[in-house]
Amino acid sequence: MPLPNIPLKLRDEELTLLQALRRQRRKQALAPTPPTPHYTLGDRIADLVAATVGSWPFIIIQSFILVVWMMLNVTAWVHHWDPYPFILLNLALSFQAAYAAPFIMMSQNRQAAIDRQEAKSDYTVNIKAELEIELLHQKIDQMRQEEISRLISIVDELAGRLAKLAAPPASNIAPD
Repeated sequence: MPLPNIPLKLRDEELTLLQALRRQRRKQALAPTPPTPHYTLGDRIADLVAATVGSWPFIIIQSFILVVWMMLNVTAWVHHWDPYPFILLNLALSFQAAYAAPFIMMSQNRQAAIDRQEAKSDYTVNIKAELEIELLHQKIDQMRQEEISRLISIVDELAGRLAKLAAPPASNIAPD
């Protein structure tokens, strides 16, 4: 008795999506590499400022300058140009923070846009992989189903042969 075929588990819209993703992937493979994005002068400056301000050398140098500034103003014998509570130092640090913040935010916004694009690309790749894996599961299930059907038919055939061999032979001798 043959078992019924396994119906396709992917819906029509999933199959359509998979075909579209395959076509898109082929186009991307055949297309020339996209040109590197052209950054404006402001973009490059923002990236440079963000990379500099967010680095350990900058933090170490700035910390050293702050400590020297405070020590010179506390221990100065002749002239205290910024006595405690270091109002000029606070003004300089506030200016630095206010000036650097927009550059850092521009750089972060551009990086966020790049990250969104990469996340979108990763999402489509993951969807395609999921659909491909589902198709592979279906093929394996179908192969297993066909194998089981084939084995059942072989068992049925062997059972029939065994029944013929086990049946008592018909005797041709007439009773007396």
